[in-house]
Amino acid sequence: QVQLVESGGGLVQAGGSMRLSCAASGGTFSKYTMGWLRQAPGKEREFVAAISWSRGGTFYADSVKGRFTVSRDNAKNTVYLQMDRVNVEDTAIYYCAGTPLTAALAMAEIEPRYWGRGTQVTVSS
Repeated sequence: QVQLVESGGGLVQAGGSMRLSCAASGGTFSKYTMGWLRQAPGKEREFVAAISWSRGGTFYADSVKGRFTVSRDNAKNTVYLQMDRVNVEDTAIYYCAGTPLTAALAMAEIEPRYWGRGTQVTVSS
């Protein structure tokens, strides 16, 4: 059973940066496409970004493209989300997720198999 634990959330000012981390255990991390989804207050959960286990291909939601960067370190079983030029609309609980599917795009279309508990990110204006 894969376990995912997020860290790095908190309060950040609009225009600033924050990096989220997600440590995985209990599975073959290098064989999972990993990514991030988020849920803002009163809104449905939405896809943010994902990185494939195969060749490291990435896929982003249009709302974060050019501002957020997803990356992974297979030696550390960790996936990251670098968030730059954040705005108040980025305020949400951010969930780390994993799927055995190959394409990063898959995480945007098919609910991931594994989930972390989430970390709160609050952007102040």
